[in-house]
Amino acid sequence: MSQYSILILPGDGIGTEVMDEVRKIIDWFDSKRGLDFDVIEDLVGGAAYDTYGTPLADSTMDKAQEVDAVLLGAVGGPAYDDLDFSLKPERGLLRIRKEMDLFANLRPAQCFDALADFSSLKKDIVSGLDIMIVRELTSGTYFGEPRGITTENNERVGVNTMRYTESEIERVARAAFELAKRRNNKLCSMEKANVLEVGVLWRDIVEEVHKSNYPEIELSHMYADNGAMQLVRQPKQFDVILTDNLFGDLLSDCAAMLTGSLGMLPSASLGAKMENGRPKAMYEPVHGSAPDIMGQGKANPSACILSFAMALRYSFDQGDEATRLENAIQSVLASGIRTPDLMQIEGDVPVSTTEMGDAVIDALNNSL
Repeated sequence: MSQYSILILPGDGIGTEVMDEVRKIIDWFDSKRGLDFDVIEDLVGGAAYDTYGTPLADSTMDKAQEVDAVLLGAVGGPAYDDLDFSLKPERGLLRIRKEMDLFANLRPAQCFDALADFSSLKKDIVSGLDIMIVRELTSGTYFGEPRGITTENNERVGVNTMRYTESEIERVARAAFELAKRRNNKLCSMEKANVLEVGVLWRDIVEEVHKSNYPEIELSHMYADNGAMQLVRQPKQFDVILTDNLFGDLLSDCAAMLTGSLGMLPSASLGAKMENGRPKAMYEPVHGSAPDIMGQGKANPSACILSFAMALRYSFDQGDEATRLENAIQSVLASGIRTPDLMQIEGDVPVSTTEMGDAVIDALNNSL
């Protein structure tokens, strides 16, 4: 029986290309490090609609519930723009998040030394940056009821409800505090307690969790709009940032650009622990399906590879191996190997998606 089980869902666009490189990395850890992965593959998004008539088949959802981790490439594309809302590729991704109850979204913003010049900010501000945003993922504005577009007094009215229960806030706060314990014992919680009752409740619950369970963690609070400004002013003041679904969506994209390229950013979505003690989990790159470069060998597989590194750390308790893989990426970048999204100097010759994956394998071999 295999030690770890993984469901791979390449999805659409460049998802299949970057996931091919991850498969090579998984095979390397199988053969060279003896981690023994059982990998199965299925469809999600537009690819699932083309085959199953739905963006996520029930059988695929059942597989996702049973494995130790799901690795997802990307979903979406212009070919599916005219589908009914319920059939759009993104609904498959949202269904996985909701039905697996993946309530904690981990979005690291790490600036590799070799890419410090790629940020829109000055090099000294982002060089060495390593922060983690923990975003609540299954409640809040995106899921609250009532919602919809109605008509009142002969005009249309759009309604979305920001709603959180104590338990929803408490569980994501605990996840963030646990992460802070594994890092630098520092957590900043961001909300809008000055104008939103949900923000008041959020701050109260975070304080309660802190006092009763994590008094050793340095906790601070910040309004989310000020947090956005501080992220581009002095990002290294933060280590772990905790925030809700809506503000987390905005703040994590803001933090993403500090690193210089979406092609370098992984993410993890974690839920409650299963019987084996591992959390339900899905890992995916932050970038989209990029249909404009699909099939051209231009996609950067680094974010998807780094998502697997997060799986090594958070699902499989293989922190040393995760660091090995992250260091391999760092080594490749430091050697000047680049995919097209990382080209900076005129005359540089970019490598293909496959060549980037091969370079990471070479770096891993050199780490032995």
